[in-house]
Amino acid sequence: MTADAADEVVEGAMTGAVDKTTLTNGVRIVSRRIDHVRSVSMGVWVDAGARDEAVSEGGLSHFIEHMLFKGTQKRSSYDIAKAFDAIGGQTNAFTSMENTCYHARVMDEHLVTMADLLSDIFLNSTFSQEEVESERPVILSEIGMVEDNPEDHIHTLLEECFWGDHALGRSILGTREQILGYGREDLVRFFSHLYQPDRVLISCAGHVDHEEIVSLLAPAFEGIKARDGFPVRKVPAPLSGVKALSRDIEQTHVSLAWPGLSVTDEMRFASSLMNTILGGNMSSRLFQEIREKRGLAYNVYSFNASYVDSGMVGVYAGVSPDRLTECLEVTNQELMRLCEHGVDQETLDEAKAFTKGNILLASESVDSQMARLASSEFHFGRQLSLDEVVAQIEAVTVEEVRKVADMAFSQKPAVAVLGPDPSEAEIRKVFGL
Repeated sequence: MTADAADEVVEGAMTGAVDKTTLTNGVRIVSRRIDHVRSVSMGVWVDAGARDEAVSEGGLSHFIEHMLFKGTQKRSSYDIAKAFDAIGGQTNAFTSMENTCYHARVMDEHLVTMADLLSDIFLNSTFSQEEVESERPVILSEIGMVEDNPEDHIHTLLEECFWGDHALGRSILGTREQILGYGREDLVRFFSHLYQPDRVLISCAGHVDHEEIVSLLAPAFEGIKARDGFPVRKVPAPLSGVKALSRDIEQTHVSLAWPGLSVTDEMRFASSLMNTILGGNMSSRLFQEIREKRGLAYNVYSFNASYVDSGMVGVYAGVSPDRLTECLEVTNQELMRLCEHGVDQETLDEAKAFTKGNILLASESVDSQMARLASSEFHFGRQLSLDEVVAQIEAVTVEEVRKVADMAFSQKPAVAVLGPDPSEAEIRKVFGL
C-alpha cells in the first residue's frame, strides 16, 4: 500500500468489521475478516458489463471473461488451471449486464497463491490470437446451449421484448455472427476501454487480514492507468407487447415483465417482499394457484431484475400448450387481486421471515459475503450491515407492498412465449394488449 492510499474501517454488525483501501489510481480493495472460518473468497470486479457495449460490440464483455483464463505472459491456460487445482481452489468468472467478476475461494494458507493468480490473469492476459480461435467455438456452444434450454431462452426473448433496442435487451453472449467476427485487436481495445481503475474493485471475505491483502495486491493494481471515454449508460424505456416464437417442444414456456425498481430505490425492500408473496416460494400465490390447486405447471415463479437505473418484475411458467391461456388468466387474476386487495399483516410477516432467513443463511458463506461487499460498494459507496438490511425489511408495511404491486401491474406487460404454435391473439386478449 502506498502512502497516498486512503483507508477506512467500517463496523459491519453481525459479521465483523469491513476495511477499505482506495489506491492512488482509484482501485478499491474491501475486505471482511471472519474469524470462525478457514477459507478466503476473493473477487476482482469490474463495474462494466454487457450494457456498456455498443451495438457492434455485443458479447465482448463475456468473450473477455473467457479469455482471461487463456494465458498470461508467464502462465499458459493449463498452468492457470493446474495452479488453482494444486491448492484445492475453486475459481470461476461471470459476466452480467453491469458487472464482470473473476473470483476464487481457497483455504487461508493459500491466500498468497490465489492473489497472485487472480492478479496475473486480470493484469497480464495476452489475448493470443491462437487462444481466441480455440475459445471462439466454446462461446458458440454456450450460445447454442442457451437456445437449447427453453427456460433460459425464454428469458432472453423476454428481455428483447421488454427492453427493445436498449443494451439491456441484447444477449450477454452476443450473436454468432459477432463472435465469429472478433479478433485479438477487438478484445484488447475493448478491455483497455472499459477496464478503468476507478471501476475496478477487489473484495475479499474470510479468514484474512486486510493489510496483508493490500500488500499483496496494491503493487500490481496500482499500475492500471486511467483512460478517457467510458461509455455513458442510457436509461432504458420499458416496452409492452408480445414476442412469440414457435418451436416443436413438449411445453409452452411463457414469461411476462412489467417495469420494476432500480437496485437502490427506497421501495426495493417492499418490492422484494411483494415478489416473495406473489411467486417467490412454495407458499406463494402463483405456486399455490397454478401448480398446487390447478396442476397447470410444474415450474412457476416470479422474479425481480434490478439495475442501477431501472428494473423488471417478472413471472415465468412452463405449461402444456393447451392450457396456456388458462395459466395466463389465473396469473392475471392473482396480479389484480394483489393490486386491489394487497396482503394482510400475517402474510407480510411470513414473507419477512422467509426473506430474512435467506439473507442470514447466505451470510454464512464467504462467497456470499464477498459478493455483498462488492454490491454495497458499487451501488451505495458504503457497506450496508445485515442489521441495517433486516431493519429495513421489518419496516415495510402492507400498504407499501400494495403500492409497489400497483405501480408494476397497473401497466401493460411484455410477454414472451416459446412453444408449439403459440397464439399471439389469445395472449393479447388476456392482457388487453
